[in-house]
Amino acid sequence: MSASLPTPEKLTSIAKSMGIQFAQGDAESFLSQMSPFFAAADRTLQAVDPLPEVKYPRTPGYRPGPNEDPLNAWYRKTSIQGAPEGKLKGFTAALKDNVLVAGVPMMNGSSFMDGYVPELDATVVTRLLDAGAEITGKLHCEYFCLSGSSHTNATGACHNPWKRGHSAGGSSSGSGAAVAAGEVDLAIGGDQGGSIRIPASFCGIVGMKPTHGLVPYTGIMSMEVTIDHAGPMTRTVRENALMLEVIAGADGYDVRQNPGYVPPEYSRHLGDGVKGLRIAVVKEGFGLPESDPLVDAKARKAADILASLGAIVEEVSLPLHKETLDFFMPMAAEGMVRQAFDGNGIASGANGLYSTALTDRFRNWKDRANEFPDTVKVFMLLGRAMADMHGGKIWAKSLNLRRNLRERYMAFMANHDILLMPTTPMTAPELPAPDAPREIVLHKAWEMLANTAPYNATGMPSLTLPCGLAEGLPVGLMLTGRMFDEVALYRAAYAFEQNQDWKTL
Repeated sequence: MSASLPTPEKLTSIAKSMGIQFAQGDAESFLSQMSPFFAAADRTLQAVDPLPEVKYPRTPGYRPGPNEDPLNAWYRKTSIQGAPEGKLKGFTAALKDNVLVAGVPMMNGSSFMDGYVPELDATVVTRLLDAGAEITGKLHCEYFCLSGSSHTNATGACHNPWKRGHSAGGSSSGSGAAVAAGEVDLAIGGDQGGSIRIPASFCGIVGMKPTHGLVPYTGIMSMEVTIDHAGPMTRTVRENALMLEVIAGADGYDVRQNPGYVPPEYSRHLGDGVKGLRIAVVKEGFGLPESDPLVDAKARKAADILASLGAIVEEVSLPLHKETLDFFMPMAAEGMVRQAFDGNGIASGANGLYSTALTDRFRNWKDRANEFPDTVKVFMLLGRAMADMHGGKIWAKSLNLRRNLRERYMAFMANHDILLMPTTPMTAPELPAPDAPREIVLHKAWEMLANTAPYNATGMPSLTLPCGLAEGLPVGLMLTGRMFDEVALYRAAYAFEQNQDWKTL
């Protein structure tokens, strides 16, 4: 590929698209001035990308068939052996399929990306391997990660291991299903509106959306840089804390991160207990139009258990919890269109590390946009309408409102350590039928976001863990804390998990 100088006709077309009208001879005149810069761009294209070393040998792996993968949780299976020693030695780990693994194909849930092979490892991949984990494959996610259910992947639905035909949650659907089914010990999920916590809740495992920027997003396909989160999904709280220890901390690339923050060893604090922790049971997280009363009841009983263990538990009214939903979807849609689609799959930012092969693969998405599912189309159309009709004002104003919202949350959290509510208002619902109308397909994709999405907007850490069953399906309890106070969440979650009373809920 070279940075060929455009023809006068092409430059005239480009100018017209930017509102510039050329007079006779202008195209040739501008091209003569631009020629040296195209030559510089050509030299840039021919240069070798200074990418980090791919440290551990691997093969591309293979796509498992239905006999090996009855839940449709896996995109690829492989075996990448990590370091001979480390905190995660003896653990198997798998990755949501929006995470780049050098030499292993990925599809990000889409037919469009299917078969793309990255040239670099995401930071979280290197950190898992450096800690001794064995990476055993890539796990299905929703088409471009734009569903909270598990019915939009181009290969078909991912099924809940507790009850086939029910949602495994999304968009980290395969991560939730495979961990819950015991097919892998640890999984990386991604979360822009609940996509770690929703599948963890529906599948009955532990999922942590860390503070925004705590875990580097380098080498993971971005949806919207201000709400991108990556985090651990595990069967136990201890495994979750240990995994976060390994993947957290600045990597020198990701602009989402605070380079001066040094994460604690979370697993060392698990036994500190909950005595004195101030837990607010948020009234606005219960009794929603879509809420199952059984789910609400389980979460309230979980709060009672935490109180019996020494936490200071009180019910509070927190109208802030609902304010975010007024601007979250338009903001996320506009940001995604400008950053992911206009930016060809790469979020902009200084001092980043980027996959240019990903840019090449993604840049022709318009040629195949008709095959995108309605979840993607409606988000793209909403985002483009916001940007074209309001010139970026919706996104910018939403960030201003969000900053004010976060400040008010921090003021509230001065008197509380943890917010408590159900993770999802319901247990795993049935998957929509293949021929379901658009209204049902879209409703099923987003009906569960009310409690999770606000904390993508604020960036606060938010953890889900199982707190019983309702009619045979797991119920998730969500604990949300102050920025960078994952320790408090792990203390409460571990104390709750170790108390056997919750298993009778």
